Amino acid sequence: MCRAVLESEEGQTAAQGINDGIVYLMAIPYILVAGISYFIYRKFYKVDSKLKK
Repeated sequence: MCRAVLESEEGQTAAQGINDGIVYLMAIPYILVAGISYFIYRKFYKVDSKLKK
């Protein structure tokens, strides 16, 4: 039903808005998981600067 309404609309502004919303909602979990993974990586694989000298 939604697809039929979006395809029949003139100008396709609502369809573009729906697509942008889907991309936004899809990207947020990936960004959060990547950020959390980065901080976990830094915590466990932190190189002690005293050992390098």
